[in-house]
Amino acid sequence: MFTLKVDDDIELALVQPSFAKQYMQIVSEQRDYLAQWLAWPHHADSDAFFQQFITQSLHDYADGKSLVCAMIYHGDLVGNISFNTIDLLLNKVEVGYWLSSKVQGNGIVTRSVAMLIDYAFNELGMEKVQLCAATENTSSRKVAERLGFSLEGIITRSENLNGRVVDHAVYGLLRADNA
Repeated sequence: MFTLKVDDDIELALVQPSFAKQYMQIVSEQRDYLAQWLAWPHHADSDAFFQQFITQSLHDYADGKSLVCAMIYHGDLVGNISFNTIDLLLNKVEVGYWLSSKVQGNGIVTRSVAMLIDYAFNELGMEKVQLCAATENTSSRKVAERLGFSLEGIITRSENLNGRVVDHAVYGLLRADNA
């Protein structure tokens, strides 16, 4: 199984069917919290939802289209991080993630995104890492800014989050700027 050791606290593990129950448990406990910035939590109503997500993610990984990993913190699954898209024509990946509120404030996302940046540039040969976040999602925006991403622009009316239309801040980090 594909894994990346971030540090002594964190490991990123390619999604696998056994993770479905743990994903469902987090979402069941934190559905409203996660739905602030994600459109799908209200649709995640069973382990089968995550089994389908994992199966599709593994197919997309095999096809070189994406890389979806569980974030493991001190041995516990606490969230998800991914290259939502891997664009081989543009040599660009787009990072996405979500994290249980119970472990926020420990630098898990920042350290995990930093690892994926390194992987994108040094293992996949990408030229750009992109990260998009709702403009009001200050936590995600701070992750991008902490890691040296540049704000490339705002896309207005970019996403419908459960009846609330939000704008997205688009951040980019170029390999040349990360050297």
